[in-house]
Amino acid sequence: MDNTINSQQMNLFDKLLDKLCLTPAGLFGLVLLFVLPFIPPFNQEYMLRWLIYSGFIASMSVGFDLTAGYINIVNFGYAAVAGFGGYTSALLAINMGLPTWLSMVAGGIGSGLLGLIIGMISLRLRGIFAACLSWFFGLAIMGLATKLVWLTRGPLGLRVPRIFEGDSNAPYYFIIIILLFLIYLVCKWIVRSKIGLAFQAIGQNMDAARTSGINPVNYRVFNFTLSCAIAGVLGGFYAHYYGILTPDIMHTSKTVEVLAVAYIGGRGSLWGGAVIAFPFIFIMEIVRSNLTNLPGLNLVIYALVLILVMIYYPGGFSYFYEMNIRKTKNKILRYFFNGRD
Repeated sequence: MDNTINSQQMNLFDKLLDKLCLTPAGLFGLVLLFVLPFIPPFNQEYMLRWLIYSGFIASMSVGFDLTAGYINIVNFGYAAVAGFGGYTSALLAINMGLPTWLSMVAGGIGSGLLGLIIGMISLRLRGIFAACLSWFFGLAIMGLATKLVWLTRGPLGLRVPRIFEGDSNAPYYFIIIILLFLIYLVCKWIVRSKIGLAFQAIGQNMDAARTSGINPVNYRVFNFTLSCAIAGVLGGFYAHYYGILTPDIMHTSKTVEVLAVAYIGGRGSLWGGAVIAFPFIFIMEIVRSNLTNLPGLNLVIYALVLILVMIYYPGGFSYFYEMNIRKTKNKILRYFFNGRD
């Protein structure tokens, strides 16, 4: 009787994890992220700031991977789209007095509409042509943010109301972790649906997908729009956390940072970049803060690690993890099977 009850409880637990798109290891990692600020030395304010930025890049990598990993389009203007959402959120909060939460949602909607326009123009092209066109749009948006000084204050920076009063970083850390999980969950639900199957078919072979009755342009534009909307919400968070917004957030180097994390984590996994972001960005922040006389060193390290990953493990960390888990399971099964013989 007890075994039956325990089995039913385990089945319910497995179903719940499946609904949340988590494995036991993923659940452990999520719990660890929530308790991390209570563990010294991570409870120090400067370390919390690094963790918040890690969570921001992790969340951005999930949204970026939805496009790069499933429809095979690299959005080089991704940081610019996030910056557009940040400026939209900031200006609405400043000029119209909207609550920060509502303005963040508006920033996501604004970036989604921008992504729709960019997608309708650029996604009729393929591969590097679509990537370059999205990059040109990003450069144009950054140029506008720099030149429209009467609206954005340009390089001087726009002072933005913060979400919380006070100097503690802890509330912002929990917000970005919640946002990270919600973004991952929404993307994973979509990927598991029929829409996600269409994404994968288009990413693998667009012509074959078209002959199967899939309209590639519609699905690609939908994917691109959703990815940009995610970037817009995160851009709003960035603006209302740091309290000042400059066009630097739109720089291509920010997109490269997100791209590197997503590819090192494992393109097409969604979770790989989110996992890698925390240790990787944390280490980069230590390098940046201690080697201030070597600006840009973090980008050089990104490039080197990305090259090594592409040569030895093109599938990234997620592929490495799954292969080793599979090998471990096979060894355990082989051990028990041989033992029974």
